[in-house]
Amino acid sequence: MSVRGKRYQELLKLVDREKAYTPREAIELVKQTATAKFDESVDVAMKLGVDPRHADQQVRGTVVLPNGTGKEVRVVVFAKGEKAKEAEEAGADFVGAEELAEKIQGGWLDFDAAVATPDMMSVVGRLGRILGPRGLMPNPKTGTVTFDVGKAVRDFKAGKVEYRVDKSAGVHVIIGKASFTEEQLIENFKALMEAIIKARPAAAKGSYLRSVAIASTMGPGIKVSPQEVVAALTEK
Repeated sequence: MSVRGKRYQELLKLVDREKAYTPREAIELVKQTATAKFDESVDVAMKLGVDPRHADQQVRGTVVLPNGTGKEVRVVVFAKGEKAKEAEEAGADFVGAEELAEKIQGGWLDFDAAVATPDMMSVVGRLGRILGPRGLMPNPKTGTVTFDVGKAVRDFKAGKVEYRVDKSAGVHVIIGKASFTEEQLIENFKALMEAIIKARPAAAKGSYLRSVAIASTMGPGIKVSPQEVVAALTEK
């Protein structure tokens, strides 16, 4: 079992481990506990009341965070002809077809998001074993298989993030950087949670939002009350 350092132990004293905070209180604490020498990411982790083994209880989608993520997102686009040109003009970092697929098959994965036109899926499909486990496989459900490649690229550059439930019914998503203002982080948090709640599968039974926590990259997790999350979404 790993032993946390002195800095982490000191930060832990700022957090009441028995308390479930309001979103605003948790974000205030996150900013206090983000004391690393770099601009730490702020992440939300949650447990949902779904059984991911069943296809009708999958939770997956995307949301554009109003204030972005603070990260530079590298986007690849699988397209040809005019659509390739459209992707380049929208700011895609890498655009290609078969040659791009071969490059990825060779081990290159220096990107954060992948978009493909529908006619390129026969090429992209061969990359499923590589891109799938990393959450990078283009999918119509997340708007990454589309002929509107320009909009897809611009959305990612503007702060579009993908969320998907894992095998243990957990979801982990970045909502910004510690250097963001509290209001920016609150707005991003609300946008994410609103999307998650709207994505509740009809087949999900009982309590849906089981637990929520917010943490910076090097800071302790801070529990957030699921009830307070719902209440925050109704605030003006």
